[in-house]
Amino acid sequence: MLNIPAVTWTLTVILLLSGTYYLLQAAKSYTRTDQINKSLHALMNVLMAVMLWNLVPSTILAQIAVLTGAALWFVIQAVARPEFKLLCAGSQGRVKCGYHSLSMGGAAFMIAMMSHTAASPGNSVNASGMSMSHGHHAIAGENHNTAATAVDQQPTLAILLTVLFGAAAVIFLILFLRSRITANSPNKAAAPRFSLRAEHGFEALGATIMALMFATMSA
Repeated sequence: MLNIPAVTWTLTVILLLSGTYYLLQAAKSYTRTDQINKSLHALMNVLMAVMLWNLVPSTILAQIAVLTGAALWFVIQAVARPEFKLLCAGSQGRVKCGYHSLSMGGAAFMIAMMSHTAASPGNSVNASGMSMSHGHHAIAGENHNTAATAVDQQPTLAILLTVLFGAAAVIFLILFLRSRITANSPNKAAAPRFSLRAEHGFEALGATIMALMFATMSA
């Protein structure tokens, strides 16, 4: 499905729009923590768009490292002590940061899966391999079996992440619809509610894209 140009372009546009939204939100934020969090969301969306087109493959390890660090950053916020008010406070805030850590880690795992798929089309054996010693063949066989086991586990993880992000997309869609209904009553909190509604909408789109991409990888 990701090889269809229309689908790829559609996902790219959505990801770039989402990244632009989070970047603008980061510029409007008043606290350093919010600025970092929104910037990381913008970066994740851009990296996912880059991944769709397999651009700058030489930076794959750097992309995975950045997203893994972002996932750890949100985990730290989710488990921080209550007195740290600038981090995730309250049960809803902790759940939110927990989900964001999952989305960052999922993006890192997705990039790793796609880079592994692109780099392993059976080209690892060349003509010089025929002259290798029996000992080297045995070691290569063991490494191949280990790699094959890891590859066999990837579809299972992809299916699990498909279900998780699919459920998240449904939840964010429900929150979006609820916030849209409550926003119809005019009051002084209209602007904050509009911002929250937009965030729920982009979260729903992001979770949907993650679910679709993992579903494609698990096939």
